[in-house]
Amino acid sequence: MKESPGVVDLLAVLAYAELSAYARMTEDATTLAPSLADRAALSELAVAEYAHFRLLRDRLAELGADPGEAMAPFVAALDAWHAQTRPADWLQALVKTYVGDGIALDFYREAARHLEPSIGKLVDEVLVDEARSRFAVERVRAGIEADPTAGGRLALWARRLVGEALSQGQQVAAARPELAMLLVESATAGGETSDISRLFATLTEAHNKRMAALGI
Repeated sequence: MKESPGVVDLLAVLAYAELSAYARMTEDATTLAPSLADRAALSELAVAEYAHFRLLRDRLAELGADPGEAMAPFVAALDAWHAQTRPADWLQALVKTYVGDGIALDFYREAARHLEPSIGKLVDEVLVDEARSRFAVERVRAGIEADPTAGGRLALWARRLVGEALSQGQQVAAARPELAMLLVESATAGGETSDISRLFATLTEAHNKRMAALGI
């Protein structure tokens, strides 16, 4: 299968997303983690994010792209997302890691669905989030059990996160037509009549499942 011209854009936005996640999780571990055990656990997850960044960076180089130049168009949008959704406390940070990052990564996973197998395998590898999900769900559920009033506050926070994440995704797709084409191809695969709105509905459904897992 011939690689889509949007492949470099997809790998680049993922690379910057992983680099940003590494930096944010490292900061959260230092400033928000309530215990040394939590700090260590989140730091380990941050290290995994950086390893994913390196895989994507190396693949970009193999494709003949300069990783820094390839990531540059996505810096403003992703930095704005993080600035607009800065967590105020530990539980908000965990919900952002699970819910906010989750829906953003679902967006990129959909874009990669019909790419050349080696690219799809790489994307799947860097988007594996079982350890992160388990950690966030366990800690958030424990936090709500300890303080039941936290549930409503975190539910409002999660709704804000998903709104900001979907807005960010739409802005990125609008600014990078070749990346948007990957999403259109995914949304209309199999001869079905669909569009980006349908795709975002699918992403929202996945978000609702995460909310249920958190108990909010």
